[in-house]
Amino acid sequence: MGGRFPWYLARSAGMVAWALLTLAVVWGLLMSTKIFGKRPRPAWLLDLHRYLGGLATIFTGVHVAAILLDRYVTFTPVDVLVPFASAWHPGAVAWGVTAMYLLLAVELTSLARARLPRNVWRGVHMASFPLFAVATLHGLTAGTDRHVMVAVSVAIGAVMLVAALSAVRLAEPPTPSRRPVSTGRG
Repeated sequence: MGGRFPWYLARSAGMVAWALLTLAVVWGLLMSTKIFGKRPRPAWLLDLHRYLGGLATIFTGVHVAAILLDRYVTFTPVDVLVPFASAWHPGAVAWGVTAMYLLLAVELTSLARARLPRNVWRGVHMASFPLFAVATLHGLTAGTDRHVMVAVSVAIGAVMLVAALSAVRLAEPPTPSRRPVSTGRG
């Protein structure tokens, strides 16, 4: 596969993966707040959250595979698997490598959720916040559209939305399923 196709594929798959990740984080925050109300939610809301995360993982795989196929900037498997191994913008690529590993951790533990202790799953799932942050940093530092005002504006808007929903989530009093665990000290 030659020409510019791998570059366009890597670029578009990266943008789509980030957009899907953003939607999954926003949807997860919306579901974990009382914005939808207190009553039980239909199963499709959680299914949509899982679907968005799964698609983000798939598009991340396409992004990495296309990067490996691109011949303009030659990346090796080590470059895309080891942070700071790349000679091309090592810091920017390291953000992407870190984001990929966080995404895999969140997705794999979510698939195994029924077999994991709740606190383990929840602890790993909270990595969605640093995942969103480092994926956004990767796009803004390594992406070829980092100087395009529309792309930067969308990223800023997404960060503001995630921050606002996180603030709403943190401001809500704990519900029985989110009650802090007692340490037994008093």
